[in-house]
Amino acid sequence: MSAAAAVNEPGCAGEVAPFEAMTPDRAARLLAQGGLGATPDEVDAVVRDGADVWFDAQVALPVQDSVWDWARARGLDNRLYARGDYGLDHALWWRLCTARDVLRQRVVLALSEIFVVSPLNMVAYWKQFACLAWWELLERHCFGSFRALLGAITLSPAMGVYLSMRGSARADGQGRQPDENYARELMQLFSIGLTTLQLDGTPSRPQTETYDGTLVSELARVFTGWDVDGFNPLDPEGPFDYLRAPMDFHADRHDDGAKRLIDGSVIPAGTPGPVALARALDAVCAHPNVGPFIARQLIQRLVCSNPSPDYVRRVARVFNAAGPGGERGNLAQVVRAVLSDPEARPTLDHAAPVAPASLADGKLREPMLRLLQWLRLASVRSTDGQWRFPDVSGSDAMGQAPLRAPSVFNFFRPGHVPVQTGMARRGLVAPEFQITNESSVMGYANFLLAVLPFGGNGIEPDYRRWMALADTPDDLVAQLVRYLSGGTLRPETVTTIRDAVASIAVSSDTERRNRVVAAFFLIMTCPQYLVQR
Repeated sequence: MSAAAAVNEPGCAGEVAPFEAMTPDRAARLLAQGGLGATPDEVDAVVRDGADVWFDAQVALPVQDSVWDWARARGLDNRLYARGDYGLDHALWWRLCTARDVLRQRVVLALSEIFVVSPLNMVAYWKQFACLAWWELLERHCFGSFRALLGAITLSPAMGVYLSMRGSARADGQGRQPDENYARELMQLFSIGLTTLQLDGTPSRPQTETYDGTLVSELARVFTGWDVDGFNPLDPEGPFDYLRAPMDFHADRHDDGAKRLIDGSVIPAGTPGPVALARALDAVCAHPNVGPFIARQLIQRLVCSNPSPDYVRRVARVFNAAGPGGERGNLAQVVRAVLSDPEARPTLDHAAPVAPASLADGKLREPMLRLLQWLRLASVRSTDGQWRFPDVSGSDAMGQAPLRAPSVFNFFRPGHVPVQTGMARRGLVAPEFQITNESSVMGYANFLLAVLPFGGNGIEPDYRRWMALADTPDDLVAQLVRYLSGGTLRPETVTTIRDAVASIAVSSDTERRNRVVAAFFLIMTCPQYLVQR
């Protein structure tokens, strides 16, 4: 790259490129990446005001009513539910279906797949409330500094229970050792990864490991002495508000010896535990891997599976730029850089080959995001206000649900490569394909067939807006293609869907509803829709 080109490159010195001018299709694609799916009103606002105004307004929106308080107000703190996670799906789908702060909620979903907490494998009562407290933590910090987010994550009771840092104590000379689980995942999954990176996210030359077992042990010693006071995994009392407050420090359990950090510095013996923890997190956050590591994962979650090195570099530069307080890692600016980057807003060419020509062209839509698109576009409501959503993470349903990852490695790994595929031959990754197989594809289609007509469990779609278009299938299909896919379906595909919808008679409202349901189903199971571009 020439010096002149570098000066004008977005993100070159930490600046963020402005968004492009918005058309309805472009606005719909932006809302699929940075929102919870497009609705007519949201698209109209983005086109009218511009994406920069929309983004700033979304960041400025306050967090809405507490999901924790919502769950308690509906009796989900009944002791009958103490031994499971009943109510978690109710509260989270209520939040996602009704939220106005769609950018915040979309970023929270993305962060929840990088910093994973799940009721699965969590040894605790009231797992649903621990997870709701985790969701609220991500809501509070998703537009702040990365360092503040990492500090809150580290002392979260939910994380403390999930990755067993809670109760970790210094070695006692009789076999007890500090728990290393959180220390390892903090570095491997939450901040720097396993190997050294260049600013563009590609491996450094020569490539070296970022840490070894000794550094994990040293960091685990830093994390000793923290616990959730009042918490007893064998006692179903509560849920108590201690699940929402940071863990408490107990100096008598802390290893106060000298400890070596990842930057080579040493915490002197006798340093108070909270000070030692702050120094250790500062050292991790200062590692040069953090910018490209987090940049690439946020791009993957929001925009595309295979961002170009230039794309990652531009976002990483924004991450590394000092904010107003001199601190790097301003997450609101990082998200803006991810969404406004020229590679996030490609001009679509329907005459091009079906296989993406650019490495940065698209990703498989996550199943729960597809469901969210329908829920919001169909104005789904809960007839009794309870939002009785079941767990849809099974392969006979969506194969995914918020905060229900099977392990700390999420539903899928960021580097997953489907074996013996064209993607593998081209050296591409496709994370979401790790949960895509014959069973999940059929389960998704059958689940849509079951819920699209009338919902279930008191969750009902309102199709009146779309039934008004049912007499003109050209308009109905064109509108749904816009809001669901951002106009990415090929003309011949749209014609096929329109002809199928038009073949349904419309002599009654029931048949009009059938046309609407058929249009949703055919679009949402179409391969060109399933790939978000």
